[in-house]
Amino acid sequence: MKKPRFGIDIDGTVTCPSTLIPHINKQYNVNITLDDVCEYDFLSAFPHSVDRVAFNTWFKENEPYMYEVSEAAKDAKDILNTWKESYELYYISARGENVSDVTVNWFKSQSIPYDHIELIGSHDKISAAKKYGVEAFFEDKHDNAVMLAEELKIPVVLFDTPYNRLAVPNNVVRVYNWQEANQFITNYFK
Repeated sequence: MKKPRFGIDIDGTVTCPSTLIPHINKQYNVNITLDDVCEYDFLSAFPHSVDRVAFNTWFKENEPYMYEVSEAAKDAKDILNTWKESYELYYISARGENVSDVTVNWFKSQSIPYDHIELIGSHDKISAAKKYGVEAFFEDKHDNAVMLAEELKIPVVLFDTPYNRLAVPNNVVRVYNWQEANQFITNYFK
């Protein structure tokens, strides 16, 4: 019997949503918290204006290290390890190919299972989700969740964060942790 295939975002979903913030705070001598990030843009939380080009350059230069030391979201590892027997785990991320080795090494070092990792270098995950025939998607970016749900007519599990609290369609299911995601999946794929 064919296993259902999941599309799973990495950053802010498998990794803790606040994992990059300490690096940003240190670099820019600020003290932002996840609660300060009310848009999917770290710069929206800054108490002062920051040059976006300079920030993007700094981020690109430090991206491999920040991903290498990223913290997994609470319970993600345990739940994904229980799912590996029943579901195919396809990670579809906006990360670019430049961090492919770092990403694969992180999954291995964290003992987080995967069947495939697709780094698409953009937030438009619809074509990759279609290509791999995913039957559910796990995401933290609001507009991605809505587009995936509406275009693919599949359930999208949206991990709640301060930056994704706009209204969602019925097939986007907001969860607050991996335990709730597991509960939804267990019921949905009975």
